[in-house]
Amino acid sequence: MKGKKTDLGGENCGIARALDVIGDWWSLLIVREAFAGRQRFNEFQKSLGAAKNILSARLKKLVEHGILKIEPGEGARPSHRYVLTPKGEQLGVVLIALWQWGERACFAPGELRSTMVDNEAGQPVAKLEIMSQDGRAIGPRGFHLARMDMQSATEE
Repeated sequence: MKGKKTDLGGENCGIARALDVIGDWWSLLIVREAFAGRQRFNEFQKSLGAAKNILSARLKKLVEHGILKIEPGEGARPSHRYVLTPKGEQLGVVLIALWQWGERACFAPGELRSTMVDNEAGQPVAKLEIMSQDGRAIGPRGFHLARMDMQSATEE
């Protein structure tokens, strides 16, 4: 059936459940814009060029899932603001990983015109790595999934 989305919210997979919440590119772009300081509907709309109905639906879903929260606005025209929650802030590492992959895989040599720079040191941000608990860098095939017992799962 065209247009019907599969519900992934009950899957026993972190990727599937994350995609159930952030399953389309508009949602990640909205989160990216929130990290860039955008907070108001018209700021998101102007920056992204998204249709108002799509933007409204995505903002509503991000609020429902606790990625953004609505706060009262200030100023002469007080419209509410969309602000990242701590849960939303945790998506920063996902955006950085996606950005860094995009830098390596989606640009021709010499085409890339920007990079992430550390605010404090003024140096390019290091590439993200998967690290073992003892501090070793491991590749994307250097681990496997293992069942967790319910006791250790609730302690995290």
